[in-house]
Amino acid sequence: MVIEAEVYDTKPEPDVFRTAVIYDDVFLEHDTGSGFPENADRLRRLTKHLKEHPVSNQLLWAAPDEKIDPVPWIKAIHDPGYVADLKRACEAGERQMHGSADTPISKRTYEVAAKAVTGSLTAVDLVMEGRVNNAFAALRPPGHHAMPANAKGFCFFANAAIAARYAQKHHKLERVMIVDWDVHHGDGTQSIFLEDPSVYFFSTHQYPFYPGPSGSPEITGTGAGKGSNLNVPLAAGGGDKSVVKVYQMQLTDAFRKFKPELLIISAGFDAHEADPLGDLGWSSDVYAELTEILRALCREQGHERIVSLLEGGYSQRGITEGVRRHIEALEAPPKKP
Repeated sequence: MVIEAEVYDTKPEPDVFRTAVIYDDVFLEHDTGSGFPENADRLRRLTKHLKEHPVSNQLLWAAPDEKIDPVPWIKAIHDPGYVADLKRACEAGERQMHGSADTPISKRTYEVAAKAVTGSLTAVDLVMEGRVNNAFAALRPPGHHAMPANAKGFCFFANAAIAARYAQKHHKLERVMIVDWDVHHGDGTQSIFLEDPSVYFFSTHQYPFYPGPSGSPEITGTGAGKGSNLNVPLAAGGGDKSVVKVYQMQLTDAFRKFKPELLIISAGFDAHEADPLGDLGWSSDVYAELTEILRALCREQGHERIVSLLEGGYSQRGITEGVRRHIEALEAPPKKP
């Protein structure tokens, strides 16, 4: 008697993945209340869009690594007293951190923010261990406004900054670059590394705009960190051409001089033309173009190590199409020179 094997209609996974996506449903549990722009629907729409698109079959989907304890790494960047205060406020059922409407919290916010850090560090591990060339972490809450001792602008823990320090301490890297293309200046990230020459912070952002003067081009670092911070303000309505020119010139020049061993992208999608909070007017396709420029620069340094962490993005089209074009450009075979 011959028993026929049951046949499933599934597509085989690639033998080698170029790109990982880090995601966990726990990121939906940070409750910001009705009508708040940074909300769980952002990730619901994004992950649904990605999983229904053919590119999903080429991606290594991974959850935050449970073996990573994020707390010591959080405290390497943030004041332990602030970390304890955030945990206490969430457990007590408070609805705002520091009494600010810009930082709503819920019972699980501390847990979710810590898990977002774990997701960021998981992305670093996957890339540094060579399991993938690059990784995108679809996480919330975002992090680039978080200050060492306080929450700010939807952000609680500085995901990109913590990931950079983790890469240096855990993976023994000397030079890490953080590129922030969110429509808002990453003032938290900047403040953390302003005196540190081993982490180069590069930001394009709408200016003048929130969070204000921190995005000035006159801020280039202090002390030993002088020259390792570059802010390039963009005028409202500048569109794709203005930012592509910046990446082809200022970013390319800074990258080649610094020679980073790992690139971290603070990947906000609120500069998109459909976003209600920004006015830079970028198309979905420009995120692929910027990604391709960054990948080519990394290849010049002999690697493709890119860790991309979700920051802002508050329109459905911006966060779905923009992220997908970014991921497609990360995942694509390298273009020939």
